[in-house]
Amino acid sequence: MAKKGRILSGHRPTGRLHLGHLEGTLRTWARLQDDYECFFEIADWHALTTGFEDTDLLRENIEQVAIDWLAAGLDPERSVLFVQSDVKEHAELHLLLSMVTPVSWLERCPTYKDQKQQLGDEKTAGYGFLGYPVLQAADIVIYKADTVPIGEDQLPHLELTREIVRRFNNIYGPVFPEPEAKLSRFSVIPGTDGRKMSKSYGNTIDLSDSPEVITQKVRKMFTDPEKIYKGDPGHPDKCPVFVYHNIYNQGRTQPIKQGCESGELGCVDCKVEVIEHLLAALEPLMERRAELDANRSLVREVLAAGAETARAVATDTMEEVRQAMKTAAPAATNP
Repeated sequence: MAKKGRILSGHRPTGRLHLGHLEGTLRTWARLQDDYECFFEIADWHALTTGFEDTDLLRENIEQVAIDWLAAGLDPERSVLFVQSDVKEHAELHLLLSMVTPVSWLERCPTYKDQKQQLGDEKTAGYGFLGYPVLQAADIVIYKADTVPIGEDQLPHLELTREIVRRFNNIYGPVFPEPEAKLSRFSVIPGTDGRKMSKSYGNTIDLSDSPEVITQKVRKMFTDPEKIYKGDPGHPDKCPVFVYHNIYNQGRTQPIKQGCESGELGCVDCKVEVIEHLLAALEPLMERRAELDANRSLVREVLAAGAETARAVATDTMEEVRQAMKTAAPAATNP
C-alpha cells in the first residue's frame, strides 16, 4: 500500500521515558506506522546540548529509550529505528546548513529564549545549544521527510526548518522538500505533583517502573486541593487523578465523577481504582519490556539495522547536497 509520506521524529535520551511520552507521542507514532514511512531517531547529540557535562548514563539511556519504543509498539519491520550519532552524515549536513543559517534566526527561537532563562547561562552558553535547531533541521531533511508530527507549541521550530530549507534551495537549487506539520492532539499527562509530567520536575511515572513503584507513586499523587476529607464534595476537573480515569478507566468516568462531586467517593478509593486500571493497561508493555531488557543484544541489533538503513538514505542525500553545493570531488576519468 502506498504511503502518505515520510516522517522523522525522535526522543532525546536524557533519562527514562514515562507516561507522558507514552500517551503524548509513542501511541501516536505507533499508529502512524501503517500510513507513513517512518524514521525514528534516538537523538543522542541533542542530549548533549544541555547534558554535555555528565555522559556516564548516555549509552544506557539510549538502550532504555529503544526498549521503551519497542515495548510501546514501534515495529522495526515497519519503521527505521536508529541512534542519531550512528549516522555521521547528520553532522556533515548540520555543518553545511549552519553556513547558510543567520545567527539572528537562532536567537529568536522561542525555546532558546525560554530555556536560556530557565537553565541559565552556564548550561546554554555553548554553540551547540544555540545551533541545535540547525541540527534538528538536518535530522529532518537528510531523509527528505515531508511530514513532522508535532503539537502547536512546536510549530516555530518546524517553521525555522522550513526557512532553512527555503534559503538552501534558493541558493543551490531544489534539493529538499519543505516539511509540513502533522498537528496532533498530544495528551498532556499530569505528574504526581499535579504539574505536567516532566523529568525536570521529578514527578514522573516511568515506563520502567515496577507495579509496586507505580502503586506507591499514584497513592502519593496530589488530588483536588479543596477535597480534604472523604465527605467533602470534590472537583474532578481539577484533580490530576481524574485525568488518569479519563485515559485508563473510561467506562467508569461518569460514576467516578458523580461520586467525587457528591463526597461519597474518597480520594483513597479513587486512587485504588485508577491504579488497578492503569496497571492493567500497562501490563502488555511491561511484559514486553521485561523480555527486551533481558535481551539487550536484540535491541542493539534493531538499532544497528536501523542505522544501516538510515545511513543508506542519508548517504544518497549528502551526495545530492555536495553536487548542488559543488563541493563534491570530480569523478575520476580514464587516462
